[in-house]
Amino acid sequence: QLQLVESGGGLVQPGGSLRLSCAASGFTLDKYTIGWFRQAPGKGREGVSCISPSGTYTKYTDSVKGRFTSSRDNAKNTVSLQLNSLKPEDTAVYYCALLLGWRNTLRAGEYAYWGQGTQVTVSS
Repeated sequence: QLQLVESGGGLVQPGGSLRLSCAASGFTLDKYTIGWFRQAPGKGREGVSCISPSGTYTKYTDSVKGRFTSSRDNAKNTVSLQLNSLKPEDTAVYYCALLLGWRNTLRAGEYAYWGQGTQVTVSS
């Protein structure tokens, strides 16, 4: 059974950090671009970051540049998103998603398979 599972979300104070993970089972991630997206209550899904299959290339939306870092360990079949200097406006459900091959895009419609999401709440 193919599964993509996010973990690592939680409640954190402003300025704090979290590390999200996206783990695959039933298939290997090494041929896929992995995108990270988020959706806040009442808002549309926003592309946050993507990382190429080899991990060589990354892309970030402007609001998270310098604060979030995407990485991957294909040997462990996982991709991570390090969230630093968190702000209340980062509060959302975070999703990882797959795109076969490499495409430098944060457009949700181009990603074919999604995890179930993990909640990140930034609040004092």
